[in-house]
Amino acid sequence: MDVQTLRAEAFKALHERDGAFVIPNPWDAGSAKLLASLGFEALATTSAGLAFSLGRPDAEGALSLDETLDNAGVIVDATPLPVAADLENGFGDLPEQCAQTILRAAETGLVGGSIEDATGHADAPIYDFELAVARVRAAVQAARSLPFPFTLCARAENLLHGRLDLDDTVRRLQAFAEAGADVLYAPGLRTVDEVRAVVQAVAPKPVNVLMGLAGVPLSVNQLQDLGVRRISVGSSLARAALGALQRAALEIREQGTFSYGEQALSFAQLNDLFRR
Repeated sequence: MDVQTLRAEAFKALHERDGAFVIPNPWDAGSAKLLASLGFEALATTSAGLAFSLGRPDAEGALSLDETLDNAGVIVDATPLPVAADLENGFGDLPEQCAQTILRAAETGLVGGSIEDATGHADAPIYDFELAVARVRAAVQAARSLPFPFTLCARAENLLHGRLDLDDTVRRLQAFAEAGADVLYAPGLRTVDEVRAVVQAVAPKPVNVLMGLAGVPLSVNQLQDLGVRRISVGSSLARAALGALQRAALEIREQGTFSYGEQALSFAQLNDLFRR
């Protein structure tokens, strides 16, 4: 069995075992190695983390598929862990474009990926229902054509785009599940009742919940008790890192002091980590 298949089988097994697992989101090789060293069992890329590291906005078409997959490949190569990718809207409106994106993702060494129903256009941010389902169905068919179990996650993006319609979100997730998606994901769930509604609506399919959102205090144990199987953190680790950078720089600029260095990882720690 080759390395990619071994990783794919391990990733699939994480979704099938009891309890929840956290899949953090690195944005480069260094953050991937650091997270792997802390004992996480899988990683997922973040489009926003990558965009911010390049000085670009997220979700506005500022990243190309080539850039996304190049970044994913660097993360895949950085650790022995399974890696899934944030593939945004599949980098195309058409179902066949979503399918091609899944195949290209697999060529990069990825063992999972997500396709969302957000268009990237502010005037019409969410794909019509039938097209959204057709896109997921095409992505699933591409994933099933691979010689290993590629875990396909389907995302309903209403809540991130001001469409606070949980009923429509659930309807979409149920349709994505029927189309064959392995994992269902509605980023932006904020309450116990919302999480429970989604988990129950698509059971027994596993649900991914996004954490690291301000004002959402749910813990791993609480989410696990609600039946959540996978917990990701999106761009929040990248935003936390940039927040620390901003606070340190403001301390220098406004106070003329350097106490931020007390909280920084040491040169020796990082050198030792990246030497492995």
